[in-house]
Amino acid sequence: MHSKVVVIGGGPGGYAAAFLAADEGLDVTLVEAETRLGGTCLLRGCIPSKALLHVAKVISEAEELNHEWGVEFGTPKVAIDKLRGRKEKVISTLSAGLAGLAKRRKVRMITARARFKNATTLELQGDDASIPAERELTFDHCIIATGSVPAMPPAFNIGSDRVMDSTGALNLADIPETMLVIGGGYIGLEMGTVYAQIGTKVSVVELQDGLLMGADRDLVKPLHKRLTKLFGERIFLNTKVGSVAAVGNQVQVSFEGPGKYGTEKYDRVLVSVGRSPNTRNLGLENTRLQVDKRGFIACDRQQRTAEPNIFVIGDAAGEPMLAHKATHEGRTAVEVILGHSVEFDKRAIPAVVFTDPEIAWAGLTEDQAQKEGRTVEVCTYPWAASGRAQALGRTDGLTKWLIDPASEQVLGCGIVGPGAGELIAEAVLAIEMGCHIRDINESVHPHPTLSETLMNAGEMFYGTATEIYKPKKKEA
Repeated sequence: MHSKVVVIGGGPGGYAAAFLAADEGLDVTLVEAETRLGGTCLLRGCIPSKALLHVAKVISEAEELNHEWGVEFGTPKVAIDKLRGRKEKVISTLSAGLAGLAKRRKVRMITARARFKNATTLELQGDDASIPAERELTFDHCIIATGSVPAMPPAFNIGSDRVMDSTGALNLADIPETMLVIGGGYIGLEMGTVYAQIGTKVSVVELQDGLLMGADRDLVKPLHKRLTKLFGERIFLNTKVGSVAAVGNQVQVSFEGPGKYGTEKYDRVLVSVGRSPNTRNLGLENTRLQVDKRGFIACDRQQRTAEPNIFVIGDAAGEPMLAHKATHEGRTAVEVILGHSVEFDKRAIPAVVFTDPEIAWAGLTEDQAQKEGRTVEVCTYPWAASGRAQALGRTDGLTKWLIDPASEQVLGCGIVGPGAGELIAEAVLAIEMGCHIRDINESVHPHPTLSETLMNAGEMFYGTATEIYKPKKKEA
């Protein structure tokens, strides 16, 4: 079997690339090891976790109404089987939709594991009827979109299903009485939030001195404060996990740190210490493709590898490991195959942490600016001055712009608060288009909304924010 374009992997990057190539009239084959399309994001990542976070958010909002608004609800009762079933229905609906779109676009689907025999041939492994009899597939162009897998350090891989990665946590086997989250990154905090809201006593241990070390500290502070209320005083920073061992129906964990020392037992442990690119056992040694020590495949801005006809996108291509980055890289690779002069060169790739409150940022961060020695003006607008935030009872948020003081061009944006993941899209467009802060300020924003805080933060640059009296300091 021969195909003009072969895509390995059916996640957000892979199916986006395959669908665009088919829309442009190319003969496309999509090779996916699983029986359903969607990849990690849809099947055991972004989508199911956000479905569960929605449940957690509703429970949290009901508790706030009880405590602050005088509207009383009873204690929530969670039917774990029904909750799990609803999550699976979301996954099945979306995956079936993708299969239908692939069929309508005449994308050839093969359920198999692909391995490079050389730079123009794939060996197909599996027993599905879609695999050709010769078990080989030749191609003119290939796009590697194999994604990533949860990292599981050998010390934590003790062979017990009570020590879970993110996939295991999303399976919702039960509602444990106690759970330890190892790692203070976004996946651990998101899943910790879900389990805490449905009744689990959650603890978090982080080796570094703060949560979400990729985000600016002023954005993390409101989240840390709220998580302390949710988890209790069970967030242990600067603390190392020495050992993990199965003891009966629990997991015994040893700690070494100022906030936690000694051993404690938990019903379940979630290991959330990052992800690794899924690039092993692909037969890359049979090609000229170059792989770094972390497993990422080297490529240029056109997603082209050392083999000119082989491209790599998404998590396999390097940080940031985000689904929306993979989608855009996939489209770039197809455009290059079509002969267009394009490259993946984005000023702003948004990052969102879907906790409560949400944290989102795009473009330059304060931490990055300091490391690079760049001069920026940071204009922050506290949500305590926002009428909509006051109405929602969520005044702990903030919106900030990073601005070039000379050109007044917007370079970065950070938001913490409910809906931050939706609000950041305006900032992404502004940064990508090279807008000046006056462009933001002179765009009419609807009132009363949280989107106004983007305009208000911009007004802080000139010292003209209506709800805050903070005149801009005059230079001597």
